[in-house]
Amino acid sequence: MSHVPEIAVPAAATLGEGVCWDADRQYLYWVDILEKELHVHEPAAGSDRCIDVGQYIGAAVPTAAGELLLALHHGFHRLDLETEALTPVSDPEADQPDNRFNDGKCDPAGRFWAGTMQLEGQGPTGALYRVDADLSVHKQFGGVGISNGLAWSPDHTTMYYIDTVTYEVAAFDYDHATGAIANRRAAITFSPDMGHPDGMTIDEEGMLWVCFFGGGRVARFDPASGTELAEIRLPTSNVTNCVFGGPDLDTLFVSTARLMLTEEQLAEQPLAGNLFRVNPGVCGLEPVPFG
Repeated sequence: MSHVPEIAVPAAATLGEGVCWDADRQYLYWVDILEKELHVHEPAAGSDRCIDVGQYIGAAVPTAAGELLLALHHGFHRLDLETEALTPVSDPEADQPDNRFNDGKCDPAGRFWAGTMQLEGQGPTGALYRVDADLSVHKQFGGVGISNGLAWSPDHTTMYYIDTVTYEVAAFDYDHATGAIANRRAAITFSPDMGHPDGMTIDEEGMLWVCFFGGGRVARFDPASGTELAEIRLPTSNVTNCVFGGPDLDTLFVSTARLMLTEEQLAEQPLAGNLFRVNPGVCGLEPVPFG
């Protein structure tokens, strides 16, 4: 495997996150949460378009209709990429203004899953939600500290989920037809000295790639045994999210953050906050748009 990351976008993001591959357009969507920015990166052209959405943004996914569906501070919104017009869909936590949406992605049936967290990550006030094709919103469970990585097994029977404060990847039985989840259990457990488990993706072999905020790396794990199989070191400590993209889904895009780094650390890590790409020697799964 080639584990040498390259800079895809020299963004110096405060909190880069929410990487999502659009196979139809061959775009990579990613966000700078605290700067309220959606980025549209076109690898073939080497371009990166930035859209100010006016509030904290946790995730963006393409829809079958050609728009984007966003998880923002104040709920779910549709975005027209041409006009940049936002249309509110639903705000399931309108009564919790100190919460915001964080990471989210589509399941293999095209439902959008996204979770919330308290703005400063203080206390289990968050929840995980599922948005169905008819735009109905369904709360899955509460008591979440920092809602983060999501992934589904290649055979569509298991959903994996990270609540960062639990230091584990949880596994659920997943019903592809209905989106129902059940039987939560720990698939992988981490020690705090590894860093904080953050974003996550899955490859075609069913292995999970987990980012570690404060850990400076992305690591590949077998969810059946919890065994670490490989790692990619990044030239900065706060590694936040990853997704497979590119025409052959063989490029791993990795977001990072400058958040919580001291001036001294930033001087030592001048590439912090950039978007990286690396070819890890395995491919990802074909992404499914919402709806």
